Amino acid sequence: MWTDRRLLDLLHIEHPIVLSPMAGVADAALAIAVAQAGGLGSIPCGMLDVAQTRAQVDTFRAAAGGKPVNLNFFVHAMPARNNTREHDWREALAPYYRELGVDPAAAMASASRMPFDDAMCALLEEVRPEVVSFHYGLPADALLRRVKAAGCKVLSSATTVAEARWLADNGCDAVIAQGFEAGGHRGMFLSLDTATQVGTFALLPQIVDAVTVPVIAAGGIADARGIVAALALGAAGVQIGTAYLHCPESKVTPPHRAALKEARDDATVLTNVISGRPARGFVNRLIREMGPMSDLAPDFPYAGAAVQPLHAKAQAQGSGEFSGMLAGQAAALGRAVPAQALTHSLVETAQALLRRMAG
Repeated sequence: MWTDRRLLDLLHIEHPIVLSPMAGVADAALAIAVAQAGGLGSIPCGMLDVAQTRAQVDTFRAAAGGKPVNLNFFVHAMPARNNTREHDWREALAPYYRELGVDPAAAMASASRMPFDDAMCALLEEVRPEVVSFHYGLPADALLRRVKAAGCKVLSSATTVAEARWLADNGCDAVIAQGFEAGGHRGMFLSLDTATQVGTFALLPQIVDAVTVPVIAAGGIADARGIVAALALGAAGVQIGTAYLHCPESKVTPPHRAALKEARDDATVLTNVISGRPARGFVNRLIREMGPMSDLAPDFPYAGAAVQPLHAKAQAQGSGEFSGMLAGQAAALGRAVPAQALTHSLVETAQALLRRMAG
């Protein structure tokens, strides 16, 4: 029933469904389940080191029966440290430190979200994943040439038509059109103006018209109706994230899973207080009281280093009030079923809808 085979043939998958790589809440277990059902399994590597990434690939390949895998990396430029701004941010968080019994003077953990570098590129040359995707643009030309020379197909996220054109012109084999509804960090890289970000079903056809490479729709797609709508607007496939967070294979914390279960259409916001960069997630105390968008938050990823001790202490007490519980606007459409069964259901229902529409 998939009449547009561009993405299927490019990525060697059976169905046009890409698992969103969700750092911190997903790993090889979720990727394996989606791959076994015929979609593209994605492993988020932006918070992993080389050894951890290699172990995730080994786990996937031992269980996925030769299915292709997508490894995802951040490619942001690390900002210069701003001691004054970081001090002011810690001062703003100090009341929470005192309340939770965390030492405000304790050394902060180093930033956990690091950009793709030579060491990770060398690992790709060793393990040769079929697909590599990037967030916040593309790596430096020399690194990108090595990735492509290793035989990897390259994907990246665009939040505007200008970003999509830039990605297509600079070596992307397919572009992910990330709409405003999407959970997690915005992939924006040519501009950081959240006021001009575009919804998925307005953005998607404009990107389809602007580039010649296949386009993958992302944001607000959590059931078969969203898949069919995206395909009707010219997408060659869809990327789904939040719907898979409901699955038992996801690594979401108990408070995060509870928020997913009780999700409403208005339960999420864009916020920078979790990491320093705009990301969509469930509203909690930190976001209500400090944001959602705060001028005090240091640049990504340094804001998150100061929040991490609060997250750890609150989490140990069963609270998600200081955690980044990221999710998209369609979270309420998710179902707590195994990921392989969810993928099969999405495929079967979408194909039934397409047959019905075809008459």
